[in-house]
Amino acid sequence: MELQIIWFFLWGLLWAIFFMTDGFDFGIGALIPFLARSETDKKQMIDSMGPLWDGNEVWLITAGGVTFAAFPALYATMFSSFYSALMFILFALIFRGVAMEFRNLLADDYWKNIWDLAIFIGSILPAILFGVAFANIFQGVPIDAHGVYHGNLFTLINTYGLIGGLFFLALFLEHGALWLVVKTTGDLEARCVKIAGVLWWAVLVMVLVFLAATWFHTRLFANYLASPLLLLLPAMIVAALWQVRVFTGKRKAMHAWLSMAVVIMGCTFFGVIGLFPAMLPTNIEGGAGLTAFNASSSPLTLKIMLVVTIIFIPLVIGYQIWAYRLFSGKVETGEENAGGY
Repeated sequence: MELQIIWFFLWGLLWAIFFMTDGFDFGIGALIPFLARSETDKKQMIDSMGPLWDGNEVWLITAGGVTFAAFPALYATMFSSFYSALMFILFALIFRGVAMEFRNLLADDYWKNIWDLAIFIGSILPAILFGVAFANIFQGVPIDAHGVYHGNLFTLINTYGLIGGLFFLALFLEHGALWLVVKTTGDLEARCVKIAGVLWWAVLVMVLVFLAATWFHTRLFANYLASPLLLLLPAMIVAALWQVRVFTGKRKAMHAWLSMAVVIMGCTFFGVIGLFPAMLPTNIEGGAGLTAFNASSSPLTLKIMLVVTIIFIPLVIGYQIWAYRLFSGKVETGEENAGGY
């Protein structure tokens, strides 16, 4: 197997892990105004992700770093094409991080409400914009034969892009609600169970809408039609989504959350496999899109990176598993976690 192919799927894997881990953080932050009825509720919701959210964002840095090192041409074109959207995401993530640290520095309600709003905006905005960005990657963007992007932020805000944004938001909201079921107690937990059931239907609707839009707006299905065995992936996504509903009904919260994690990673790989070998297709006549073969670094660079990845990525995964186990269990009312939230 060629190194470019290996790195193409590693690139997809890193994005999938990021969406799976930080996705529920986005979902929790976006749900705070709708589920929290008291300061105690807000404290439980924030504490549920407090020790983990910054570690989850490591995967965003890793995915961006791999894009830069393994596919420099893709990095240059993608980050210039999506510059405005990425700046919004960056500032939203900064404000969310600052808000998580600052909201409890003063006991004043007005102070806390300002930072709660920052957490909400810093969660819902990246969730939507990541969906918009990846939907446009699936659809193709206006890149000419010289690799120059002809568009702006409003070029990305098209019908399919907005559907992708709402699809990602629905996935992350459900993932966040299920994590809250795992971590919270009392009336808040009961409300989270209820909203998780409602959001499951929203996810189902958005899956169907996104698939239909993908059929008409992209060429992602070409690889699946050429190799019917690949259809096992969407079948697995459907099965995992059904398991989310089953486990939620049985109050097996962690099983439901893990099943939703499979759904999110599966949806990411559905797009990645459909793209292959393209990484940033063009949608204008005479344009030249980027593929895993024309956008990659030298074979020597890819070999060195592969060795480093084989050594360090399992260590990072192992550390995160340890962290999740360390902070497992319910967040009790008034409990202060190790992160100081």
